[in-house]
Amino acid sequence: MTPRRAARLAWSLVAATVVLAAGAIALAVANGWARVPGQFGPSGVLAAFGLVFGAVGAVVASRRPENPIAWMFVASGLLMAFQEVGAQWGIRGAHLRTDPLPLAEIGAWIPNWIWPPITLGMASFLFLLFPTGHPPTRRWRVAGWVTGAGVGVASFALAFARGPLENFQTVVNPVGLPIDREVLDSAAGLGLAVGLLGTVLSLASLLVRLRRSTGDERAQLRWLITAAAFLVVAFAGGVAGQFESGTVSSAIAAAIIIAFLSLPVATGLAILKYRLYDIEVVISRAVVYAALAVFITIDYVGIVVGVGALVGRRGNPLLTAAAAALAALAFQPLRRRLQRFANRLVYGRRATPYEVLSEFSERVGGEYALEDVLPRMARAIGEGTGAQRSEVQLRVAGGFRPAAAWPAESGSATGDPDLVVPVTHRGDELGALAVWKARGDVVTPVEEKLVRDLASQAGLVLRNVRLTEELKANLEELRHSRRRLVTAQDVERRRLERDIHDGAQQHLVSLMVKLRVLESLARRNPEKVGAAVEDLKAQAGEALDTLRDLARGIYPPLLADQGLPAALEAQARKSPVPVDLHPDGVGRYPQEVEAAVYFCVLEALQNVAKYAGASRAALTLR
Repeated sequence: MTPRRAARLAWSLVAATVVLAAGAIALAVANGWARVPGQFGPSGVLAAFGLVFGAVGAVVASRRPENPIAWMFVASGLLMAFQEVGAQWGIRGAHLRTDPLPLAEIGAWIPNWIWPPITLGMASFLFLLFPTGHPPTRRWRVAGWVTGAGVGVASFALAFARGPLENFQTVVNPVGLPIDREVLDSAAGLGLAVGLLGTVLSLASLLVRLRRSTGDERAQLRWLITAAAFLVVAFAGGVAGQFESGTVSSAIAAAIIIAFLSLPVATGLAILKYRLYDIEVVISRAVVYAALAVFITIDYVGIVVGVGALVGRRGNPLLTAAAAALAALAFQPLRRRLQRFANRLVYGRRATPYEVLSEFSERVGGEYALEDVLPRMARAIGEGTGAQRSEVQLRVAGGFRPAAAWPAESGSATGDPDLVVPVTHRGDELGALAVWKARGDVVTPVEEKLVRDLASQAGLVLRNVRLTEELKANLEELRHSRRRLVTAQDVERRRLERDIHDGAQQHLVSLMVKLRVLESLARRNPEKVGAAVEDLKAQAGEALDTLRDLARGIYPPLLADQGLPAALEAQARKSPVPVDLHPDGVGRYPQEVEAAVYFCVLEALQNVAKYAGASRAALTLR
């Protein structure tokens, strides 16, 4: 069915509902707003229910015609208005007997059997099908079959039981069957019990769907749970008032009516506009107080009514005091347990935002190493938002880099994050908190506020992390510097050893050999001693020059006194290869600069003499 045809059909049924509701209200006015004994709420209230349910169903059917909940609301609204018309027709013609209206008994008969499918049937299938229009799994269809069977049996038994009608005691059932009334009454009770069981199963399917849901579906379910909890609280108050005084007060009745009307409104908002508001806290409180209201009601009814009936003193003030004392003693422990249950129901398996902030503050204030704080922070963000991945990022020169992630084994992130909140401290941007949600999931306002609150607390932590990393970098640089110094010392020591071995040591060894030769020559041929002594003098002078050059290699005095041109000119005169020096007006420079140039030139001249095979060299300074 196309949306246009669905809208026409839905609004046509609503128009019929409006006609029936208007007729019911007109009859109620004519009847002086008279009520049938046992009827709940003021006269004509079902007409208002029918209009609200029908209008919400038509709006949903116009936009989501494939969703059966919309058509269920439209049909329920039509049946409610039809029931109210029958009730008002029966009141005027059969109860008040002011006018001899035709089919007055049939009008009084309609409310007797039509209410089970409107109440139990609608509630059960709403819980079972919301919000997708399908049960969570195929196995949950049994809840619908159980409800349908129970409601069908109950409605049949109530419709065809002989004797006076339930609400209109003065009217005999005009379509009663010749079956024992007790059999049909038992069948009606059994059918209602089975229908109630199906409704409970449907509610269980809703809770299972909530635990497994994420994203948009979870947001939709929260609306329905809030309205249902409100309705439970109102009904619990009505039951308590009924047992206390035998009647329901006007305030309680009004609360029940408003709660019942909130059910279709919340359902329509959930299906069409579920992202308008964020109501996690409202839901949590509603679930808690609904459960507490049920407990107090059961406590009061069980002690005051049940025990009172057994002892024959139903209105005993001691029993009332005992019920109040039991409720007071059990209230606080039960509230804490219910709060945990409500939080798990609303937030799933993750913690509440308050729990996340509290736990993170305790961990930051505890004695945790910085390398442990960042992973714990990432985990807190992930568990608090139900994220698929969360990261704590540090700001570096090239942008941001992940410092910690959760889950740690999830690998690198793919795609842009769904939420990025910068972390600042005293106006300095230190990093960011990033969140990736599962596909189809969205970041809710509460989750965004949680991440921003964590970011406001994480500024000092990231500041300490940055300072720690800078300190580690400085320590590492210091280690490398010390390693370079030790390496340079080793290289210089080996150079000195090599120069001594290749220079002065060779001269001294040769000098020792010639001294032995001189000693032998002095015994055999004294006239040649003079020439040998002169040769030894010359060689001793060469050894002395070599040692002086070695000493100057550590830092030559001539370089310190007169600068580079004079020191290099002195070394050029000693080179085995003739060297042409062109100073080009070079002046004085810092000591470390002159030493670096001087030793580089000496190394180059030695390489020329040893390996180049050159006849001449040129040295130019600029």
